[in-house]
Amino acid sequence: MEYKNLKIALGLALVCSTMQLTAQTVNREDSENLLKAKQGNVVLMKEFFTVKPTDIKYNKVVLPGPQFIISDDPEYIRIPEAIALKEAVAPGAVRLYVYNVNGVKEPVKIDRKITAVIKNTGKQKMHIRMVKYSSQKPSANYFQIGKQGLADYFASKGSEQIRVVAPGEAIAIDEQLERNVVKYDELTHGFYDFVIDQPGEISVIQTDLKTSGPVALKRIKTVIPTGHKNAGRGLFGVSNYKVTATDVLDTKNGVAEIIVADGIKDPWVLGVEGTSGKESTLAGNYGVMYNIELKWKSTDGKGLALVTWNLRSADNQWCNGMAATMVVSKGKFNEGIIQLPSDRLVTKAAPEAILVQVFPPAKNGEEQTIKLTYSPPGASCLPTPLVFIPVDMNTLK
Repeated sequence: MEYKNLKIALGLALVCSTMQLTAQTVNREDSENLLKAKQGNVVLMKEFFTVKPTDIKYNKVVLPGPQFIISDDPEYIRIPEAIALKEAVAPGAVRLYVYNVNGVKEPVKIDRKITAVIKNTGKQKMHIRMVKYSSQKPSANYFQIGKQGLADYFASKGSEQIRVVAPGEAIAIDEQLERNVVKYDELTHGFYDFVIDQPGEISVIQTDLKTSGPVALKRIKTVIPTGHKNAGRGLFGVSNYKVTATDVLDTKNGVAEIIVADGIKDPWVLGVEGTSGKESTLAGNYGVMYNIELKWKSTDGKGLALVTWNLRSADNQWCNGMAATMVVSKGKFNEGIIQLPSDRLVTKAAPEAILVQVFPPAKNGEEQTIKLTYSPPGASCLPTPLVFIPVDMNTLK
């Protein structure tokens, strides 16, 4: 995953921003384009991104959530058969994010299986039930997997099936991963929330197509050392945040943006890498759920258009595309899950923006609440700003 930490205020802002002396507004043409656009579509905003919007200040609270494990170091598994992650978990809720690529090319490129297993390390039978999950077909199209994976996770209703694991035994967490063929350079992407009632040990394994994950686990003796690269790996103490704006957003004050998962204002989550016992950093906060809530009002009769864009394209050659998925509350369009963009695979660079939602003003001018569920999109560089743009809803009349 390409998080590539951004020095926001001192880097790109100095390159593509000018000193903001008055409230930033949107011109009539851009406003019309936003109001004409379908939800999730890319909209061209020619001069808009030359000025940096006002920052929305917010408070952030850690919500109760599952133990969170991510497997992204190594991202590319170069050894034909290897354990890429091994972490102990306690009874209770667990979130596992599998993000690994078949990187075997010596002496030749070969097909592999990348799977995740859980071993019952307790003394009683383990019962495991999937609460939410997303499992993608392996692909070299990382952007598509990233946004579809989040969309499927948000839409998931889980399963009522309860599987049983005997003490000392292991099972595949996702049977689909056991059946997948992962070709060279293809990504295996899985996102799982589940509950267990015994202590366990989770492993992510690359092996041959004929060997099951539990069988491979018994014969592999070592874990690939962490390289402290990519998003990282380990067991992390934060899986869910609640983010609330400190002030009421007013359309009369112009354009404003909220930025999370930048590693600066919103620091990376810390955890422990189980094999080494050392502190680990989740660079990008991938897999962490942000429940964002903003109060807003319109004292000038304008609505709010919410857009996002690829902030990183100008400062990093590897950040030439961005794709995301969010859950957004009702506005001009219905509440629900939206893939961003919805009319193409990715957005590339300014002047492209993606329309997420348009929020009409209340008739009596009273405060309204915007609710968003956001998770840093896998395969995209961060951060991905959420920009709120006052728009005259009468522009098209």
